[in-house]
Amino acid sequence: MIKLTRFTKNPIIKPRSDIWWEANCVLNPGVIYDGKKIHMLYRAMGGDRISRFGYAYSTDGTVFKGFKDYPVFESDPAEKYERLGAEDPRIVKIEDTFYITYVSCSVHPATYPKEDFATSMLPWRVRVSLLSTKDFRSFHRHGIILHGIDSKNPALFPEKIDGQYVLLHRIHPDIWIAYSKDLINWYDQKVIVEPRKNSWDSIKVGAGSPPLKTDLGWLEFYHGVDKNYVYRLGIVLFDLHDPSKVLYRSNDPILEPNEKFEQDGFEKAGGKSVSNVVFTSGVVEKNEKYFVYYGASDKYIGLATVNKEDLLKEISSKL
Repeated sequence: MIKLTRFTKNPIIKPRSDIWWEANCVLNPGVIYDGKKIHMLYRAMGGDRISRFGYAYSTDGTVFKGFKDYPVFESDPAEKYERLGAEDPRIVKIEDTFYITYVSCSVHPATYPKEDFATSMLPWRVRVSLLSTKDFRSFHRHGIILHGIDSKNPALFPEKIDGQYVLLHRIHPDIWIAYSKDLINWYDQKVIVEPRKNSWDSIKVGAGSPPLKTDLGWLEFYHGVDKNYVYRLGIVLFDLHDPSKVLYRSNDPILEPNEKFEQDGFEKAGGKSVSNVVFTSGVVEKNEKYFVYYGASDKYIGLATVNKEDLLKEISSKL
C-alpha cells in the first residue's frame, strides 16, 4: 500500500506556552481549501483541560499564520452536554456556507448505569454537534444533531447525495452512516465499516476527514486502533451514488506513529502520556496532492502528503 510522506519540518503547529487556553496541546484540526487559502480550525487545550477551537490559515499548505490570542469558538458551560469542551472540528462547504461538525463533551450523571466507557473510568458523554459560518469569525450554533447517542468522529459529505445530506459518525467501535433532509434530523442509520480481527484496526475505527469526491468514489481517510491502542491511518472508498457501499479498504495503514512527536505527547491527568497516535480530521486537495493534517499524540499537529494520481491509480488496480 502506498504510504503518506511526512512534511520535513513537522510538527507544523505546536502549543503556544504563553497562550493559556492552548498551552498544553494543539491537535486534530479541521481544514478546508477555498482555492486561495487553507482555513484551519484546530482543537486546543490549556491547563483547565477544556477543548476550544483556534483558527489559522495558510496559502502554501505548510506554513500557517493568522493565529489569534483567543479561541474563535468555545463551548457554553451552561449547556449540560457541552460543559467540558468542544472537540475535533471537521469542515465542509455546501453552497456558500461552511459547516463544522464537532463533538460536544460532558459526563453522564453519576446515576447513569455502569457500562464499559471504552478508554476511561469516567462516564464520558459525547454528542455530535453542528456549527456553521461564512467567514470563520462568527459562528451559528445548530446544537446537537444526534440525540441520545454517545457518538464521535462526525464527518459530513461535502454535497447532497440523492437529495440528502450524508453523515459518517462513530458509535463505538464502528463507523456508521446517517441521512438527513435538513442537517438536524437524521435517519436510516447503520454500520458500514467495522474493526477487523488481528489487524491494525482491530479494536475500533473512526471517520477522519470529510470524504473527498473522486472519479472512483468517495475517498475517506480514517483511523484504526489495535489491541495495543496504537492509532494509525488508512483509507476506505465509498460508492459515489450509494455511500453506504464500501468499494475498497486498505489492508495496511498509510501512516503510523514512527516519529518521536507522534509517539510521546500530551500528559494526561495522573502523569500518563498519550502515546502512539496519528489522527486526522482534515484533508484537502491542492497541487494534485492530498494534504493530510493530523494530530500527533494529542499534543502537536503534523502534515503528510500523497500524490493524488498515484493513490487513485493504486486503488483502481485493486477494484
